Amino acid sequence: MGEDKPIVCVVGARPNFMKMAAVLPALGAGAQPVPTLLVHTGQHYDAAMKQAFFEQLSIPEPQVDLGVGSGSHAVQTGLVMQRFEPVLDHYGAAAVLVVGDVNSTIATALVAVKKGIPVIHVEAGLRSQDRSMPEEINRILTDQIADFLFTTERQAEANLKREGIAADKIHFVGNVMIDTLRRLLPQAATVEALAQRFSLPEGVSLAAGGYGLLTLHRPANVDDPQVLAELLQAVCAISHELPLLFPVHPRTLARVQAAGLQGLLESAPQLVTLPPVGYLEMLGLMSRARVVLTDSGGIQEETTALGIPCMTLRENTERPITVSHGTNTLVGRDGDKLRTTFAQIMQNGGKAGRIPELWDGQAAPRIAQQLQQWYHRQG
Repeated sequence: MGEDKPIVCVVGARPNFMKMAAVLPALGAGAQPVPTLLVHTGQHYDAAMKQAFFEQLSIPEPQVDLGVGSGSHAVQTGLVMQRFEPVLDHYGAAAVLVVGDVNSTIATALVAVKKGIPVIHVEAGLRSQDRSMPEEINRILTDQIADFLFTTERQAEANLKREGIAADKIHFVGNVMIDTLRRLLPQAATVEALAQRFSLPEGVSLAAGGYGLLTLHRPANVDDPQVLAELLQAVCAISHELPLLFPVHPRTLARVQAAGLQGLLESAPQLVTLPPVGYLEMLGLMSRARVVLTDSGGIQEETTALGIPCMTLRENTERPITVSHGTNTLVGRDGDKLRTTFAQIMQNGGKAGRIPELWDGQAAPRIAQQLQQWYHRQG
């Protein structure tokens, strides 16, 4: 392997950048740095947030942007593959490093493995056991073709071995998402900065514990008007007891408007809708919340790391350690269970939880050490 061939690092959606923000600098640090090439597939893209997002995470602009955009799973996956292959032909690659479970993850991994290029999967082995989730299919298939599988929790290794993955490919390193959280928590947006940016209704305070935080974006929750209406009715009801701040994902906003549910949101003055927020703003909001309601995988992990009670609006999770060890409770889409769990948290503070093993802010250096040694041995 020539020393000029980079490890090609792929991101496709916002959570990927949070993980890559830890991995990229680690690969370039130390006594044996390796060259990298950052490729953004453009699977998820928000022009309004782009500059602030890159600045906040302290990562460079991608050297390559494939500009794929949205589309069906087949269209999106196919376009990523078509546009990624010429990148590998032009730049060469010592390996392709992918994170998470989005369509870009499996698409670029497929291109790499068919060209004989090693695949590195960061956040391998997570399983919800629900194959109706597109992300579950992406996770399973990516792990089957990966050469290096870096895991965030012990159960992931058991999942991989059960699926026939050789033990010598699996490396338990911890959670790179938590590396980024720990690094940037001191810079999280202050109450004053948040209050200056958002115009909150009278009586709604950003004081620690004085509000809850809601995020909602998964297709299973927002695409069906009836499911979306039931969820919004439930959160509107609990907002009478605790104000809820709701940064609205653009996709969710479109579904709310299409379903004619804006009036429902407006009828609950303490359910405060906000525009999409940057990482440091979200971190500031999350770290001071009394409770977080979400359908996001990453937020389940972040709330566990922060010790904030989390109610996950899903029937299952690919991050079970946040339930068994952390602060997370699965409530599904059942309005009664949601209200009951919320009442318990308000009464007793919710699950105390504990920080999972190796969620210590050093996952990326562990990954980098192994990859740097491997890279330089190939030369």
